[in-house]
Amino acid sequence: MVISFPFTGSLSFLAFLSWVPILLVEDSIFRSRYKSGKVFIHAYIAFFIYNVGTTWWIYFASPGGAYLAFILNSLLMALTFYLYHLIRKAIDKKVSLVILLLLWIGFEHFHFHWELSWPWLTLGNVFSRNPEFIQWYEYTGAMGGSMWILICNFLVFLFISRWIKIRNAVFKEQRTLIFVIPLIVFIPILFSWVMYSRYTEQINPVEIVVVQPNIDPYNEKFVSNADDQIKSMLEIAKKKISSKTKFVLFPETAISAAFDERNIDQTSSVKLIREFLKENPSIHVYTGASTYTFFNEKNSIASRKIPETNDYVEFYNSSIGIDSLNSQIIHKSKLVLGVEKIPFSEWLPFLEKLSIENGGTSGTLGKENEPRTITANSLKYAPVVCYESIYGEFIGSQVKKGAELLFIVTNDGWWKDTPGYKQHNSFASIRAIETRRSVARSANTGISSFINQRGELIQQSKWWQEAGLVSSLNRNNKQTIYTMYGDFLYRFCSYLAIIFVSVYVLILPIYNLLKTKKSHQNDDSSQAVIK
Repeated sequence: MVISFPFTGSLSFLAFLSWVPILLVEDSIFRSRYKSGKVFIHAYIAFFIYNVGTTWWIYFASPGGAYLAFILNSLLMALTFYLYHLIRKAIDKKVSLVILLLLWIGFEHFHFHWELSWPWLTLGNVFSRNPEFIQWYEYTGAMGGSMWILICNFLVFLFISRWIKIRNAVFKEQRTLIFVIPLIVFIPILFSWVMYSRYTEQINPVEIVVVQPNIDPYNEKFVSNADDQIKSMLEIAKKKISSKTKFVLFPETAISAAFDERNIDQTSSVKLIREFLKENPSIHVYTGASTYTFFNEKNSIASRKIPETNDYVEFYNSSIGIDSLNSQIIHKSKLVLGVEKIPFSEWLPFLEKLSIENGGTSGTLGKENEPRTITANSLKYAPVVCYESIYGEFIGSQVKKGAELLFIVTNDGWWKDTPGYKQHNSFASIRAIETRRSVARSANTGISSFINQRGELIQQSKWWQEAGLVSSLNRNNKQTIYTMYGDFLYRFCSYLAIIFVSVYVLILPIYNLLKTKKSHQNDDSSQAVIK
């Protein structure tokens, strides 16, 4: 599992075999009639290795957060697998693997939407470095990849488990699987290659400059003068812009000193950007910023009481689109656990004290209630901040509202030179395929890049280097099946999983109770006849 994942091995084809060992272990425990707890123990060990091996880099941003992620995410995965084993013991084994498929897809869907949302390890993300294999994600999203991986693993498992039982008759007994397994693996790849080779972008280019200032997030970004940082970014941009440039992108929290949104025009960093725009009136600057606003009453869980007043304040990780005259502010919607969002703090307010300080503000931040877009230079774009870029349906909703390009701003320097920032950049390729939208990505440091509508990385910066990138990306206003219907497969499988679990928890015990009662009645009748 670890070495199939991007940048912790990147041997993506091993994903088609990676579940086979744990499936064989579960099958052995099931057939030997060992206690079910053994399945949970083996599953937890396997998924713990998977979580640590693929996301160990979280430690650099937050050791405590990393430990919780490893322990809790492994627990959720192990419980999902354990539930499959319990249901398998109770029902017809012929459909047990179908139930595991539904349970796991349901788990992934659930992991996009609850308080501890952490969909980084969605199985379909394995192919983020292989856009030529997954062009059909424009229909299914990354969930289609998850289902593809699981089905292939199930078929290989069936082949190996039968081979173990019937070694002398392997070809006679397994002709169907020998024929089907290669088809299931290679037909989606061939279909994708056809789509990949035939897909052409409509030519309507927009020239974009992406700035990577390379500011140390630990020792410099939230300590040194914010205006000086903006000046350095503007200097990089000035060297790259041309008469054709329409957009300039600065990274997440490029304006690092938090300011009152009501006074944006008086903010010194914004004034510096406006001076640049007066000289270049055809350019629109999209930047990240730390902002806040005041309320007369509590607005949300993120509202903080101002001491000795009746007012409240909310802080935000914001996107700002700036023209020479106007500004548009959108708050980040998908917040990072522990840093920007304290889970369950709405019900347990004392948890806010456990928030992680990673520069700027800490504790739960305010957020938008729905995805939004920004309009500039006669087009709409999707403003995407950091963690939001791993939520396919969220990005799809922005595209559904008219976004023709995806602009991602991030600050991946927290993770240092590890697989984390590389994985994050590669996931943008999946978003490009799902929505058929080109991506411009500005990172404080990490990887700044341009990605086309086929998910191909066409230009990128290097780690820990100041950079300015220029490219012309084609806009697109056509909707894919995925952007129109979102995670419809996720929802369908989740509903079926709920039905199966409900049958197991509610209906099956009642059925077994009635069956036992009837058996006792038959035994009593038999005894009466004998007497």
